[in-house]
Amino acid sequence: MSELFSNSDVAVFERRITEWLFAMKERNEAIVAVDIDQENSHRWYVRLRGEEKEFTTVWLTLGQRTLRYETYVMPAPEENAEALYEHVLRRNESLVGAHFSIGVEDAIFLRGELPLRLVDEPELDRVVGTLYATVERVFPAIIRIGFASKFAD
Repeated sequence: MSELFSNSDVAVFERRITEWLFAMKERNEAIVAVDIDQENSHRWYVRLRGEEKEFTTVWLTLGQRTLRYETYVMPAPEENAEALYEHVLRRNESLVGAHFSIGVEDAIFLRGELPLRLVDEPELDRVVGTLYATVERVFPAIIRIGFASKFAD
């Protein structure tokens, strides 16, 4: 089990993560928005403009032990569900720090978590970059599998 941080330690992480995310936005033109969830101050989103998928939004959620991160990749497949699930499960084999999963309404998500003691600016940049790059790399193939008839010539 990962280390349990105090409320004051979590508050320090909260400030740092906010600063790091806004600094990342200034340096990276693909990031079009960074904001704090108004309902939960321990949750942020980073919205990135893509080439394969128009936008990817990465959600970060700070807990007392871990920083969880996720992005919505695509809705539930309308067809070829078995082939799509096999495809993303096989992709999980080569991912580090993230995994494909089935979420609400059978949508496909990319998720992961990191112990708080490992959270720093380079690691936060790696997390956001990994989710973004993975979605950009796999989206064209998986959308064509799950919605094949919409892409038929």
